[in-house]
Amino acid sequence: MYDHTLAAENAAAAVDARGVVAAWSRGARLLLGYEPVEVIGRPATDLLAARLPDSAWRSLSQQEPWAGRVALRDRDGHTIEADVRAYPLVGADDHVGWFIHAAPPETDGADLALQRRLLLYHRPAQPAVDAAMRYLPADPRAGVGGDWFDAIPLSGARVALVVGDVVGHGIHASATMGQLRSEIRALADVDLPPDELLTHLDDLVLEEIEEGIESSGEVGATCLYAVYDPVSRHCTLASAGHPAPAAVMPDGSVDFIQLAPGPPLGVGGLPFEATDVRLPEGSLLVLYTDGLVEAHGRDIDSGMQELAHVLAGPAPSLEAVCDNLITALLPEHPDDDVALVVARTNALGPSHVVTWDLPAAPVIVADARRRVADQLTTWGMHDAVPITELIVSELVTNAIRYAEAPIQLRLIRDTALICEVSDASSTSPHARRARVLDEGGRGLFLVGQLAERWGTRHTPTGKTIWAEQLRPLSRPRPQRLPAGRPHAADHVVGSRQPA
Repeated sequence: MYDHTLAAENAAAAVDARGVVAAWSRGARLLLGYEPVEVIGRPATDLLAARLPDSAWRSLSQQEPWAGRVALRDRDGHTIEADVRAYPLVGADDHVGWFIHAAPPETDGADLALQRRLLLYHRPAQPAVDAAMRYLPADPRAGVGGDWFDAIPLSGARVALVVGDVVGHGIHASATMGQLRSEIRALADVDLPPDELLTHLDDLVLEEIEEGIESSGEVGATCLYAVYDPVSRHCTLASAGHPAPAAVMPDGSVDFIQLAPGPPLGVGGLPFEATDVRLPEGSLLVLYTDGLVEAHGRDIDSGMQELAHVLAGPAPSLEAVCDNLITALLPEHPDDDVALVVARTNALGPSHVVTWDLPAAPVIVADARRRVADQLTTWGMHDAVPITELIVSELVTNAIRYAEAPIQLRLIRDTALICEVSDASSTSPHARRARVLDEGGRGLFLVGQLAERWGTRHTPTGKTIWAEQLRPLSRPRPQRLPAGRPHAADHVVGSRQPA
């Protein structure tokens, strides 16, 4: 298995005889932030922040190995120094390419590599939003701080968007950030509402303070947690002392979502409250840390007004929105770290979602199977019918036997096929191991074997049990070096992970 913890120290690429990037490893992506599709086919010189040393040009012209310090340009336009080794690769056609290995300098770049590993450069596939994200350290040389962002796929095709800011800079703030980010992901797995998630996160921080793991002055942090549902198009948000997000409507109007202000993490004693808003399809949700809007000589209110002004202008893409905000709002030498998330909301309509209300009667199970089979046939998913019928049988039977009406069955079709059964009981089911002669007790165990993953989430009216089957996705063929390249270059191609 590939060791992700060493990715940034094992950044590698291959450059063909024309000087064009031909392969890009996962480590290279973590070091500089570029996805493979963004760099493969581009001139390698595009990644340089400064001219190569004369010794490098001499070695290149003489087709000799070279090692030295190189200034590279990351995806955000910042200069990243790296210790680079270049080895000539002679193909069967006698054309000379190059195998490039880069590692952050031990003294200048290790913290930045740590920060990049903690942040999310590999964005998980999810249907709810399209997103662009940025992290900019206040000190590019230190390259490490306490700001972070995340996008966490949730059940029911939903997604959680997170931004946070730990007080301070340096390796300690980065380590605390990584710990909070991991704790949020663990709580998100339980599918807690945003206000409850922040309450549990605050309790964890307070426990660490009481146990002397951290001091209150070092743990101070703000966080914004938002959950967007592409089926209902509702977004539920809660804030722990964090600035309000901006929303850009499809008509171009800009406003800030008015949140009930909660205390920063680690204060304790005060509640967190959730705010629910409906966002039309194609809206932009902009989450950020205060380093974007607050600076020396500009208060946060003025910064938010400028942010709204920039968002009201045209931009051809989400990446361009990020670039416009950073260019307009940040000075040449910012005082604070910045994390930024710009997400465009998608919607799953009737062609992707179907819902049935079911009576609490055993005879309805066969009817539920029939409805599901007909719907999958309509969607052209004939191969999924047998397994989905079994999952539906078990989930609907469980709801009839052990839960309370009303009962609802829902199918969602997108990157995955999701089957959900909701009822009015708040009691969570548990899979158990049935004995050999037992007539029942195998339902959820069977669901767990048939589905890619399954779980329970609580709702204001009861609970929902869901099971997810992955749909086969078409993937582009991997790009390979021309025939005749030595094994070193082939290894780089093989090390690339799916984007």
